[in-house]
Amino acid sequence: MAKENAERKEEIRAAGGLIWRSSLKGREIAVIYRARHRDWTLPKGKLNPGEDWQEAAVREVKEETGCSVKVEEFAGEVRYEIKGVPKVVRFWNMTPEGECQFQPSEEVERVVWLSAQEALEKLNYAAERELLKRNC
Repeated sequence: MAKENAERKEEIRAAGGLIWRSSLKGREIAVIYRARHRDWTLPKGKLNPGEDWQEAAVREVKEETGCSVKVEEFAGEVRYEIKGVPKVVRFWNMTPEGECQFQPSEEVERVVWLSAQEALEKLNYAAERELLKRNC
């Protein structure tokens, strides 16, 4: 039991969103570019102490995209390892409330709105592509 608790403590917990909007081109999803990692990914980030998964998802989405969002249904989770440490990221489907006020930062350089197919081609991580496919 002690070992199980120690392992759980080491797990990195993060949350994020699949942000969907309607446009003249159809349904689009927000994808972010992180220059530091040189990757295209879904908005997400680590939970703060005492924060629940959904609170973290809403906060991280706002920080990374400038979008205030309405949370819809749970979209799923992805699991992977970073330098041997397990990481779990839980995602929710979301819709923007009002206009997004994106400001480039050290963490996120760009936000683009793409069709699901375009996003599948742009996202760098297979687990996120699979999550998107399940939620199209």
